[in-house]
Amino acid sequence: MAAVDWSLAEKVAVRAAGTEPFAQSYHYGSLASDFEELTALAEEQVAACTGLRSEAGAARARVTDRRGWVQANVASFQRLLRPLTDRLEQNLAHNPFAPVATRIAGAEMGAVLGWMSTRVLGQYDLLVIEDENPEDQDIVYYVGPNIIGLEKRFAFPPREFRHWLALHEVTHRAQFTGVPWMREHFLGLVSQTVETVDPDPKRIFDALGRVATDLRSGRNPLDDGGIMAVVASPQQREVLDQVAGLMSLLEGHGDITMDRAGADQIPSAERFGAVLRQRRDQVNPIAKMIQKLIGLEAKMKQYEQGERFIEMVEREGGTELLDNVWLDPTNLPSIAEIRDPQTWITRVAPTVAA
Repeated sequence: MAAVDWSLAEKVAVRAAGTEPFAQSYHYGSLASDFEELTALAEEQVAACTGLRSEAGAARARVTDRRGWVQANVASFQRLLRPLTDRLEQNLAHNPFAPVATRIAGAEMGAVLGWMSTRVLGQYDLLVIEDENPEDQDIVYYVGPNIIGLEKRFAFPPREFRHWLALHEVTHRAQFTGVPWMREHFLGLVSQTVETVDPDPKRIFDALGRVATDLRSGRNPLDDGGIMAVVASPQQREVLDQVAGLMSLLEGHGDITMDRAGADQIPSAERFGAVLRQRRDQVNPIAKMIQKLIGLEAKMKQYEQGERFIEMVEREGGTELLDNVWLDPTNLPSIAEIRDPQTWITRVAPTVAA
């Protein structure tokens, strides 16, 4: 008995995703050719701007609809969560309520993925396994209906907006395939987190009790990383803090690079950024709670904190000082150092000077 009914998750997600009215626009047909061209251009610009060039060859762009994005991410979640779901399956093996539990888990997963599919614009798919179909690996996805919808609603110049998005996603690919150790380091952190999760329901109920206590004291513990951070043990929390620090660095670096690398070709970049920041903030109360539960709100903070970290480091020692983050995993900032960049500068700068 599977711990999660992934087939149901996909069905629920596709239904929850709905349709984008503007997806019927005649502009939709230009997405594939535009992103093929602009992804290649963005790769060269990101390499020139950051010094990071992918060792995995040229990026492959794939324009997909919401259903396609859901299917790709259901597959990724299955791979990512396999160590946890395998243990859950053992616990459920002799539980008479197992069929109901797996369907509930599938429905909940599907609802979250369906909602997210209406928001995401692009994604670099990192969570791949080498012995699977190579055609489904190392892909830069663009969610066509959502991109067209924003272009129409805000009268964005399509080529500029698509170029801008390509720069962000290609930057992430350069980070993971242009820094030799980054991919394995990141996946190692994720594996540590998932493999050490205790599926014991008592632990989860105890954690929920702590949530209630914190809420009564005026603090929302979900702000720091969603339900995963709440149920984490102290050991897991250390790993989660490492992941949070790394993701803040990568997201901030992605945002800064997308503005710098195409500055002379994307005059509307500032407006694009302002609209997307406003879009992140303008969600209804239910959606905001979903963001907190899955840690998405914490992820959104990563963009801003990461940008501030990079700006302060560069103010202190230029890009030469910042580039030390790509030299060795020990040079990566923790989430505490992201929030207080001077502590990272104090730790790393003497090593650099030596």
